[in-house]
Amino acid sequence: MVHHHRYHQWRKLENHHPQNEEEDVLSLLCATYKRKRPKLVFLLLSLLSFCLILSPHLFCSSSAFSLFYSFVVENDALDIKAPLCSDVSNGSMCCDRTSIRADICVMKGDVRTHSASSSIFLYRNSTEIQHEKIKPYTRKWETSVMDTIDQLNLITIQQKSPINHKCDVKHDVPAVFFSTGGYTGNVYHEFNDGILPLYITSQQFNKKVVFVILEYHNWWMMKYGDVISHLSDFPPIDFTQDKRIHCFPEAIVGLRIHDELTIDPSNNNNKTIVDFHSLLNKAYSPRIKGLVMHKKQEEHKRPKLVILSRNASRAITNEDLLVKMAEEIGFTVKVLRPDRTTELAKIYRELNSSEVMIGVHGAAMTHFLFMKPGSVFVQVIPLGTEWAAETYYGEPARKLGLKYIGYEIKAKESSLYEKYDRDDPILKDPQSISSKGWEYTKSIYLDSQNVKLDLRRFRKRLIRAYEYSIRHNSHHVTNSIDVD
Repeated sequence: MVHHHRYHQWRKLENHHPQNEEEDVLSLLCATYKRKRPKLVFLLLSLLSFCLILSPHLFCSSSAFSLFYSFVVENDALDIKAPLCSDVSNGSMCCDRTSIRADICVMKGDVRTHSASSSIFLYRNSTEIQHEKIKPYTRKWETSVMDTIDQLNLITIQQKSPINHKCDVKHDVPAVFFSTGGYTGNVYHEFNDGILPLYITSQQFNKKVVFVILEYHNWWMMKYGDVISHLSDFPPIDFTQDKRIHCFPEAIVGLRIHDELTIDPSNNNNKTIVDFHSLLNKAYSPRIKGLVMHKKQEEHKRPKLVILSRNASRAITNEDLLVKMAEEIGFTVKVLRPDRTTELAKIYRELNSSEVMIGVHGAAMTHFLFMKPGSVFVQVIPLGTEWAAETYYGEPARKLGLKYIGYEIKAKESSLYEKYDRDDPILKDPQSISSKGWEYTKSIYLDSQNVKLDLRRFRKRLIRAYEYSIRHNSHHVTNSIDVD
């Protein structure tokens, strides 16, 4: 799960642009470009004038300046949202470091890998040497995890250089380099930091792309192989273990990321999170083909409700009564207890064939991505998790087209009610506790809290979800649910 404290640290850093090196000046210009502030052209000209008069040796003679200038001019009055390095000429390398979330570099021309030195070389006619360092993981702002990510050297070198790494394997399609290290092992981070950014970065190639993976895990490929095969027609390369020199016409190093579990269509060829869901459907359909179609007719007539059950903290302690109540309302109920070894196709099969999903806030809520647009997602929100529940799952679920219900529990529904005095801030003012830092939120509200639902109160939500499901399935209506 992404931490409240870390997210606000990211927001603070997002507006910070140091101005003491060449790339930082470029970052400042690009950030100004994106914000589209008043008098932008005047500001840009002022910066350029300052550069020409006072610091030409730092910036004005660099290829980065030329690239940025041509980018601005070609996109006519700063109106187009095309990202930096989206159009790189042959024999060039461009790095976009303007995002606080992730760096991304593009090398085009004679690109060759050299895993022994953790390097990627671009051979070209120019004698100018460029050397960039990059960690291809999408949590740039979080130093603690980035310290664990392998670093790559990106080096431009003269074609006639004595260093001549001859191709062992020659590819005629681009490569995308990324890491499956970091928080891999947590389903939220696997999708948010990896699979979704990989889709954003690679879908433009229509599967004609090779994935080169740092910190490669066999289990990760087994888990996400169905998805990877719908993003690339080629087997992925383990960068560390494969010592052969691979040659590519282009390399994208790092992944683009937009927001929490979502896609910004204006920066992604009008592709949305719904398009990503369609990709998941194509990926998992062969594994589950026919299983949904052959359900008993009487089961098909009853809306299906899936409960994502937790066995450790934040478990629903009266889950058996919840199941009974849901069945009495008219649902066919399926209880899922997924773990890290559960095949994703099986989870997808259950959720994609359901009308309603219920779960307590946590990483497993990432599976809302498996639900059909128009389905109902009910997230039970324990004390102290309101902000994270909305930010990481509620808002993204709406963007997918789900009917989202956030059920914030009362203090009496929390197991903490039996541990603390009724006037304790832990019960009365969880926000004041969470503001102290991530460790407080984790130890108190995430690791030490279970939920006993007030079934009379929760029943109202279930009835509305049931009625919506019946209407939606019969008439394909799209009106929202009022859950007061």
